[in-house]
Amino acid sequence: MEIITIINGVIAAAFAACYAYQFVYLLVSLVRKSVTFEEGVMHRYAVLVCARNEEAVIGELIRSIRGQAYPAELIDIYVAADNCTDSTAELCRRLGANVYSRFDSVHVGKGYALSFLFDRLREENRVYDGYFIFDADNLLSPDFISEMNKAFSAGNRIITGYRASKNYGDNWISAGYSLSFLRDAAQINNARMILGTSCKVSGTGFLISHEIIEKNGGWNHFLLTEDAEFTVDSVLDGEKIAYCKSAVFYDEQPTSFRQSCRQRLRWAKGYYQVFSRYGVRLLKGMFRKGGFACFDMTMSIMPAVVITVLCAALNAVCLIGTLIAGGSALTVLTSLLFTAAKGYALLFITGAFAAFTERRLIRCESYKKVLYCFTFPIFMLTYIPLAAAALVKKVEWKPITHTKAASIKDLDAA
Repeated sequence: MEIITIINGVIAAAFAACYAYQFVYLLVSLVRKSVTFEEGVMHRYAVLVCARNEEAVIGELIRSIRGQAYPAELIDIYVAADNCTDSTAELCRRLGANVYSRFDSVHVGKGYALSFLFDRLREENRVYDGYFIFDADNLLSPDFISEMNKAFSAGNRIITGYRASKNYGDNWISAGYSLSFLRDAAQINNARMILGTSCKVSGTGFLISHEIIEKNGGWNHFLLTEDAEFTVDSVLDGEKIAYCKSAVFYDEQPTSFRQSCRQRLRWAKGYYQVFSRYGVRLLKGMFRKGGFACFDMTMSIMPAVVITVLCAALNAVCLIGTLIAGGSALTVLTSLLFTAAKGYALLFITGAFAAFTERRLIRCESYKKVLYCFTFPIFMLTYIPLAAAALVKKVEWKPITHTKAASIKDLDAA
């Protein structure tokens, strides 16, 4: 019992050493005002969407783009119909988008589809001040582009918006995703912006300047988590990613546990890939100017997963060793349950805090806002076996099915 208690204590101390600074983020987001931006020059933008069999939802995204409180003549929409077998391409053309069909069963994933789109724009000499990246299931608040344009006009070259959810109240899985993204936006990225360090791009809803694309020679990030790779590569290149709290967009979260496991397994594997490729540079970057951003990105892509898997593995070894030695497994299980209880309590507090502070953008019944705070830790703890499996399992990119064809008016009515 004493050995396992010491082991779990050391692991808990390591976890605290890695992530105590995020509690400072939480305090900063509470006591300091968010960064705001003034009206600026109107810029011309391309909106890029990668879609694979998304006819159920992509129409509402395009309508929300067309409904922006921003000059329509300054916004062009481009869709990569990526290995589609449905009517995605035809629907997008009818709604006025520029559509390029792509069929490639070898180079599969969003990174390759984005690269394909940027290559088509370059071939046709279509140049814009900046490029928005969205997923087909997204919806934009009417002032999204206007608010992002303010941040862009202030000189920021990469900007991410506030990610909310279309279907928070569907079940405990969609709520688990949603609370995680709300916390990342409102507490983590918001505090990073206030403190002047780099923020983190999270999959969709971000803006890149033409200068960045030109410098990079297009889109060159093809790992399983291309967003994390792009973030880390940009930070290592000296870029500071900005966050615009007033630019709100929505996306659809998975509701199937099987589909969720498949997606999060890919994320875990992708984070391992990013750390494998950029880890040494990140560690070296910690000791240079702007090194905190490198530390922050390292903590974002690696240690939580590794420490959690290590904790589970060591407890399993101790349990097996105790049984072989003829001892009581109850002592090990008691220590393991105590550690799990502490983890549950910590996750409950962080989830409940995010649910309370961001309640106005959670579109569901009040009782669900409370109920899913209790299931949020369970959702997060299911990452442990997925992260362990990702260490050894071959993982490939697979599309996520979207069916929530809600409009902005539907969300407002909710």
